[in-house]
Amino acid sequence: MHNTSEQYDAVIKICRDLFLKKMQDYGSAWRILRLPSLTDQIYIKAQRIRSLQENVAQKVAEDAQSEFIGIINYSIMALVQLEKGVVTQPDLSAEEAVSLFDKHIGITKNLMENKNHDYGEAWRDMRVSSLTDLILQKLLRVKQIEDNKGKTLVSEGIDANYQDMINYAVFAMIHLNAVE
Repeated sequence: MHNTSEQYDAVIKICRDLFLKKMQDYGSAWRILRLPSLTDQIYIKAQRIRSLQENVAQKVAEDAQSEFIGIINYSIMALVQLEKGVVTQPDLSAEEAVSLFDKHIGITKNLMENKNHDYGEAWRDMRVSSLTDLILQKLLRVKQIEDNKGKTLVSEGIDANYQDMINYAVFAMIHLNAVE
């Protein structure tokens, strides 16, 4: 029997550790990024994964796992930007940034647990390529919502899409045996 919660936490630990190291290297320079810029960064990562899945040869030695980590971390940054707004200068200490990371991962994991309950862990029968396609679909939705100045008629907001992208990327990492 799989323990999704433990596997989820193990993937997030990898992402959080990298996030913290990059905070130590660069500080919170990412705080100046507007949401469309973060969305575009995530889009680049997802397109790279799709390219890796479709192409036999690759010229850059990064694998899909590192790109999924990027999707998770950039999505967390986007959730922080939604909460705190964009700034003109870095304004978070590493401790503050990691605290916000933990807060948003907690909310996102809770969403995953609720959906997992309702859907019966259907993601376990999905292919990584399908999870990649769902991330790309969510990105296109976010881009449309951004183009609509954040307005939706009946759809969930941008935050829910970022949360779904995080969860799909975690599932892909689990499938890729990044954690046991």
